[in-house]
This record gives sequence, structure tokens and C-alpha cells, in this order.
Amino acid sequence: MPRQKFPRFHAGMSSNVVKAASPLASAVTGKLQFPWQCNLQSGRPFCNNFANTGAMELSVAQWLLVVCLVAFPLLYEWSVSFKYFCKMAFYNGWILTLAILAIPICAVRGRNVENMKVLQFMLLHIKYLYGIKIEVRGWENFNIKEPYVVVSNHQSSLDLLGMMEILPSRCVPIAKRELMYAGTAGLACWLAGVIFINRKKTDDAISVMTEAAETMLKEDVRVWVFPEGTRNHSGSLLPFKRGAFHLAVKAQVPVIPVVMSSYKDFYCKKERKFTTGKCTVRILPGVHTKGLSSDDVPELADRVRGMMLEAFSQMSSERPGKGPGGVH
Repeated sequence: MPRQKFPRFHAGMSSNVVKAASPLASAVTGKLQFPWQCNLQSGRPFCNNFANTGAMELSVAQWLLVVCLVAFPLLYEWSVSFKYFCKMAFYNGWILTLAILAIPICAVRGRNVENMKVLQFMLLHIKYLYGIKIEVRGWENFNIKEPYVVVSNHQSSLDLLGMMEILPSRCVPIAKRELMYAGTAGLACWLAGVIFINRKKTDDAISVMTEAAETMLKEDVRVWVFPEGTRNHSGSLLPFKRGAFHLAVKAQVPVIPVVMSSYKDFYCKKERKFTTGKCTVRILPGVHTKGLSSDDVPELADRVRGMMLEAFSQMSSERPGKGPGGVH
């Protein structure tokens, strides 16, 4: 058998082999290094500059992170305005996120009033996140088998919490058309059967109301309306728009007033205040519309507003502090 020849190593060659094998040797010792890694003790300017720059950038990023982590809780605790904006941002963002989760579920049925139960289920927990206790009075006034129109005062976007707390079965709100284009929330509302109206075009609004009256009777649907037409922070009730009452008279269904107490104790946009608190929701006895005509609508609207204003004043007097407070 011929003798196998092995290469002879000379001094220069051994040096190169050792350098090439350094990653493997370092891996065995647990310290893997590569030839292109810079040795800060080698005195090479390029390596020193590169390492120092990277360390400096990392240090700045770390300091910014530390400052944010320290400043955020301090601002949240000491600044009323900062806390308000953080809470409102999370409130709106969380609703949009929940809408994303609700859309696939609602899409199975398509546009259907039963999808409102899905939205109600997903939104009910928000009151716990914000420490808002909701007390409901007058549940028995919802014990009506026939369709009806719910009219409620409108203070802020937090009205959604009170509405979801007592929303009757097969009940959908009437909302401004702009809400339809509010991203995921608009699509979720559309799938849940929310009725959108164009408030700027009277003819379109009347047409939608007429169609809604027919739908109420054919499909046993209840409708929720905010007759003030906009958010009100006056500490009272704005004059009512009459669309909801025309709807009730046309369908010959009862009007059920719902009054939510002032949020002033825990929420006020003007003061940038948003803390924990309690809201009382009172369901008033229904007002029947059998036999009424469109000529009776103004008197009907005034009568219902008077009932709601009296209830709102009573609930405001129960609040600790001085008189009713308004929100926006």
C-alpha cells in the first residue's frame, strides 16, 4: 500500500491556517468570532469609529425608550388633559378593533338586524375597562311585544355604552350617513342593519323614514333615535327634531323615551376630564300614537321632550354637587 503524503506546514502557512480556522476554534470554546469582526484593541480607526457610532446610536435609542417609559405614566397620572386624550384614543381605537373582529361574524348573515346582538356582546365590556357603573331604571317599560321607537338624549360618544346596556331585541339605531364611511365601524354598523340618513337632504331623509316605518311593521324591528340631532353639552335638552315622531305616527307604534343622566361627574370634553363614575339610564313609560296623524306630531314631540326633561332634571338633582352639568 502506497504511503499517503501529507502537506508540510511552514511558518507562514500555519499562521494562515490558524486564522482561517479561528471561527471553528472559537466555536469549540464557546466564543464564536469571525475575521471581519472588529477588535477594539487593534487600534484600527475604521473599526473603532464603526463600533463607537453603533454604540452611540443604540444608547440614544435606549435613552429615548427609558424617557418614554418614565414620562408616560407620570403624564398620565399628573396631567388631566393627557389622561383624557389617551382614554379617548383608546376608546375609539378599541371600537374600531372590535369592529374588525365583528365583521367576519356578521358577514355570515349579511346585512341583518340580528347582527346587532354581536356588536352589543362585543361592546358591553368597555364600561368595565373605564370603571363606569351603569344603573338602569324602568326595565318594565320595554315589555312591549310590538315594534316601537326609542328616543334618547345625546351627550357624547359615551352614549354608546348606555345604549348597549339596555338595547332591546331587534333594535337598530338611526345614524347620520357619514358614519357609514367610518372605516371598520361603518361596515360593522351596516351589517348590523343600522339605518343611515342624509340629514342635509330632507327628501332623502323622509324617504328613509318611510321605508323604516314599513320595515318596522313587516320585520318586527325597533328603532333607536337621538331626536336632538347632535351632541348636547348645555346641561338640558335641545329642541327635538320631529323625524322620530313622524316615524312613530306613520307606523302607529309607541314612543319610548330613554334618559341618560349627565356625565359631568366623570366626563367632560371642555374640561378634558375622563375618570371613573356612574351613569343612570331611565326608561320612561311609552307614549302611544294610535289614531294620531302628522298634524299631531309637533304636540307629540313637545310632550315627550317635556317628560324627558323632567326626568333629566330629577336625575341631575340626585348628583353630588350643584345642579345639572353638561358634556360634549
